[in-house]
Amino acid sequence: MPGDFDVKIKLNPRYVNEKCTACGKCAEVCPVEKPDEFNYGMKKTKAIHLPHEMSFPMKYVVDPNYCKGIEGDCKACVEACEYGAIDLSMQPKTINVKVGAVILATGWKSYDISKMTNLGFGVYPDVITNVMMERLAAPNGPTKGKIVRPSDGKEVKRIAFVQCAGSRDENHLPYCSAVCCLASIKQAMYVKEQYPDAEVYICYIDMRTPAIYEEFYRKAMDKGINFVRGKVAQVTDIAKTPEEEGSLIVLVEDTLLGKVRRIPVDMVVLAVGMIPNSEGLNLKYRQGSELPSDKFGFVNSGFICFPYETQRTGIYAAGCVRMPMDVATAVEDASGAVLKAIQCIEMTSKGAAVHPRSGDLSLPIFFLQRCTQCKRCTEECPFSALEEDEKGTPILNPTRCRRCGTCMGACPERIVSFKNYSVDMISSMIKAISVPEDDEKLRILAFFCENDAYPALDMAGLNRLTYDASIRVIPVRCLGSVNVVWIADALSRGIDGILLVGCRYGEDYQCHFIKGSELANKRMENVKETLQRLMLEPERVKLVEVSISDYDRLPEIINEFVEEIRKVGPNPYKGF
Repeated sequence: MPGDFDVKIKLNPRYVNEKCTACGKCAEVCPVEKPDEFNYGMKKTKAIHLPHEMSFPMKYVVDPNYCKGIEGDCKACVEACEYGAIDLSMQPKTINVKVGAVILATGWKSYDISKMTNLGFGVYPDVITNVMMERLAAPNGPTKGKIVRPSDGKEVKRIAFVQCAGSRDENHLPYCSAVCCLASIKQAMYVKEQYPDAEVYICYIDMRTPAIYEEFYRKAMDKGINFVRGKVAQVTDIAKTPEEEGSLIVLVEDTLLGKVRRIPVDMVVLAVGMIPNSEGLNLKYRQGSELPSDKFGFVNSGFICFPYETQRTGIYAAGCVRMPMDVATAVEDASGAVLKAIQCIEMTSKGAAVHPRSGDLSLPIFFLQRCTQCKRCTEECPFSALEEDEKGTPILNPTRCRRCGTCMGACPERIVSFKNYSVDMISSMIKAISVPEDDEKLRILAFFCENDAYPALDMAGLNRLTYDASIRVIPVRCLGSVNVVWIADALSRGIDGILLVGCRYGEDYQCHFIKGSELANKRMENVKETLQRLMLEPERVKLVEVSISDYDRLPEIINEFVEEIRKVGPNPYKGF
């Protein structure tokens, strides 16, 4: 649990111990070659190898899928090592550690571009991805920085960069991967530096070079790089003219020229989109073993006010695992996530809540003698703070709880309460509201969420905006905490209408407790049943979504609702 996570880490054997000095004699005698994963298979390495020149620790590792000594008789590397550093009998082991918070910064991986068969990757060896191109241009890469065709090692005289290879495509990745445009311009400059006379083409849908990077874009055009606006339809080697023989042909509809072009090139670089590398946490949570993700697969941490938060208290996402971003942004992101993790450790050590009710010491209290084991509270808690025993009775994980009160709003038996926030407290507030006996005077009750709606109301007041005086406002922690009994109590006392004002919900949600407004909207079905039981019109209760910036709309929202109630008429329960 947050502040006291039990983390079990599996360590796979590297078959090389701490005595290794990285001298490399083992690799010299190893008889087995394998594709070099770090260089995306563009060169070979040995079954025992150094992962890359900057690897940490600087020790060799054995690939058990290729080594003939782990299950066979080969012991060439063992015999060549002067330090006794190779142990082919190593086994996987597990270590247990206790931590106060977890930061998920597992990065990204390239989209499987082989799914886009029209672009020729895996069919033509000279069609490569942008990450492969980066390794080709690297001084420690497979060609020591020389950009050549992978198929025959010849110099590149004509090259095309294909943007949005998989990105911004409803059939693949519907989002922009953020860094591809700038990365392709950078790589195109690499080519121009090595081959000033080379023909370089960048085929793009929209060139995205924000802020001062626009100057980088201009420099690329000044160097003679050709920018072709259009989506590439196909990469093929089928020539139609003698000039196209022996070349790859890029078919692209140039939207600026208004025609389809066939561009013959020696090599094609695909700007492949990012996908998150987000699996592997294996959480023991009722609501799943991984962090909840958005519709694109990224960790769902898109809070307006809390960009690193996840739906699991104490676990923070940073970098490309939560959205595509460049290196500088990822570094900044990591700093924010670390600060949030420190805050979590400090708060939970005091028994206090973290975001957004930071410092709140209250916790939900359950009167279990009346619990019917309906599981609504455990199922609706957005943060998996409630588990169940074998009978279905809720069990609270206190440090996971964010004190939103969703469990209180969910419980039909009203057995959940906080010391400073309960069904009885709000019911007492409702009973304290005076209801005019005069049918001409209305009384409207409004429940305002404390995170966006109530601050927006404050801002409306600060700006001297006026609204109908018949309204009385009760702030609530979240609309998810609103219990249907409050609505029944208010209407049965003669209050004419009830307005619920909370954060936006849906795909682009702004609810600080994730699902509060959404749950309140779903519970409106129960509200309708209450209205039918009281023989009242459904128009008497209305839910409205606002953001804090909508303060100027609030008077209009309130006044419109009051006018609707005037048309419906006074509550027949007035005076009873």
